[in-house]
Amino acid sequence: MLWAPIKCVYATFMPQNINILELSEKFWTWRASEQPRSHDDIPRIERPSDWVPEWSQADVARYRAEITEFEVALAQIFSFTSIDVSLSPSDWVDHCLLHSAISRVKWELDHLQIWRRQPGFYIDQTIGVVFDYLLPQKIDSLTISNVRRVLKSFEMTLQSARVNLANSAHKELALDSIEQLSAIKDQITEVGVSLTSYVEKSEVSGFLAEIEAAGDELVGFRDWLVAELANFPAFEPIGEVGFNWFLTNVALNPLTRRELIDIGNIEFDRAIFLETVSTNRYSGIEVPGLPTSAEAQSTDEARLEVEVRNFYEAEDLLTQPPTLRRYLNAPRPKYLEPIKWLGVTDDLTGPSRLDVDGVSYVPAPHADMPYFYAANARDPRAGIVHEGAHYKQLSLSWGNKNPIRRHYYDSGVNEGIAFYNEELMLAAGLFADKPHSQVLMYNFMRLRALRVIIDVSLATGQMDIETATQYLANKVPMDLETAREEALFFAGFPGQGMTYQIGKTQIVKLLADAIRSQEKGFSLREFHDYLWLNGNVPISLLRYDLLNDASEIKQLIGINNQIDEEIIWENVRKMLDAFMAMNRPLADSYICDDATLWDSEERDLVHTLVGLNQLRDRRPTDGSGPVILGIGNIKPVITVHGDLAIARYELHVRTPNGEHDEFIRNTAVWRREGAEWKVFHNHEDKLAL
Repeated sequence: MLWAPIKCVYATFMPQNINILELSEKFWTWRASEQPRSHDDIPRIERPSDWVPEWSQADVARYRAEITEFEVALAQIFSFTSIDVSLSPSDWVDHCLLHSAISRVKWELDHLQIWRRQPGFYIDQTIGVVFDYLLPQKIDSLTISNVRRVLKSFEMTLQSARVNLANSAHKELALDSIEQLSAIKDQITEVGVSLTSYVEKSEVSGFLAEIEAAGDELVGFRDWLVAELANFPAFEPIGEVGFNWFLTNVALNPLTRRELIDIGNIEFDRAIFLETVSTNRYSGIEVPGLPTSAEAQSTDEARLEVEVRNFYEAEDLLTQPPTLRRYLNAPRPKYLEPIKWLGVTDDLTGPSRLDVDGVSYVPAPHADMPYFYAANARDPRAGIVHEGAHYKQLSLSWGNKNPIRRHYYDSGVNEGIAFYNEELMLAAGLFADKPHSQVLMYNFMRLRALRVIIDVSLATGQMDIETATQYLANKVPMDLETAREEALFFAGFPGQGMTYQIGKTQIVKLLADAIRSQEKGFSLREFHDYLWLNGNVPISLLRYDLLNDASEIKQLIGINNQIDEEIIWENVRKMLDAFMAMNRPLADSYICDDATLWDSEERDLVHTLVGLNQLRDRRPTDGSGPVILGIGNIKPVITVHGDLAIARYELHVRTPNGEHDEFIRNTAVWRREGAEWKVFHNHEDKLAL
């Protein structure tokens, strides 16, 4: 009763015969309200003026119904299972981007189920949203209004959290959230006090009361997590099936798990070699000291940012249009200091703020600075060539004449560009004057290669969170705090950690192929201008768009079908083995609760798993029937169509001396449920011998 009216109302919103531009515009308008806030800075999105997060179970049901409407509408004009040659490569890419965006919503809601598995999700949807509103350098009355509106929503959001997380949150992630919230009351109070100078005097007492109430809500949520900890299950990875679904449908990445791991291992060895040689070369040179203050670092960064821009132009690497604003450092404001752990303390601006400089807030330098802060403090160009590359890429992409390409789809290309840019600038000679910055760039390479191994291993269950933490801390090496933050983030959001190295590897291959295809006419500047402008488009699609090379897309579609076909066929075999072992619960685990069955010996259609078991119970159990020696499944023909598949095969029921052998022709419809394939309709016919 809950879903039907929602779906019906929303259906009237979706016009018939909608084109891809209109559908994309409607989707991203919807996504601005639905998209959950995340720890990462790249996917940040501009929100409606009255927005607050909404994550009750009714909201989740509504989101599911609405995304189904988008999926149905896209299916009317695009199929991901083939390449429509009636569309130009550019048009096909634009259609495929919306498939990726819709798939990401399904990934969040139904595969990862972050809204019921991750307590940190609700930290993000409460104080995390406040953090995001405080990132622009200009704090004004609109900022305060936004903060106050969100503070008032904490009670509603955290009530939904308790309902959604009950008996289902991952214990390890709950422990991490408890630790994160250990000092939250003092932290949010400090934020509130620091903001009072931006609040109308007559409103200060009311504002501080809202801060206090919001802090109490977070403390109450933390205490609830502590009380419920024993009821939470242990962390479970998404598994190889789910991870492959993500690679195929969201990331649009054609590489297999084994290929990803191989790339990580090869690049890790390469990074060790380069770092070792570089360290040996500069062993007699003293490591640069830290700047005297955050202000001094910001002044130095502003000078170096101009130097980097000029370097791009002088080396004919990347156009720096006059409309492109600057990427600067600034001392971290007092109101952000207590909650700096909530995300990347930067403002990369947005589509409506292209006239504003990007900024990264830096702490006062000290001896025990975390890994990345220390690196950027010693040479701000380390941040300029990565986070600064993000700012430039996003700003240029937000100005793309094609509105479909202005949005975030997957980090593979965004992080790939930034990491690629690091080695590009290193190879081009930007760091020739700073030997230890060269060593640092190679150490960054080591970290990004390790992220692939850890990300894929966590996702597929080959590594747990603690092992990943120690692995990072020892292999990079890096401080334990940063290592654990990385491991927990990648465990909760599989597929993100690998994006730096894998995206870079794909870009290098695209570059090499572009050089080969264009020979003497190739321009590095033109290639980079194209890449940065289209820097939200997954690289497999860029290959088709730029080179008219659909090989990775064909591989992508083939991998999707091949893997799913193998899983379904294996499930058929496991289901039959369970039947032979008289293990009914195991056999039933491969069947949907709402399954239907045309049985060769029954007149009527069998409804549901309950009905199937009633049918089984009517069969003779006194041994009067023929002895079954085994069941062979042969001649499979399986085709996969998105989240549905049809499996056709024959069964050979073997009996002693073949006296009562049977051949049964089966047609089964399988449905993807989360990360699993289950049969939800089966039709069988006995064949005459």
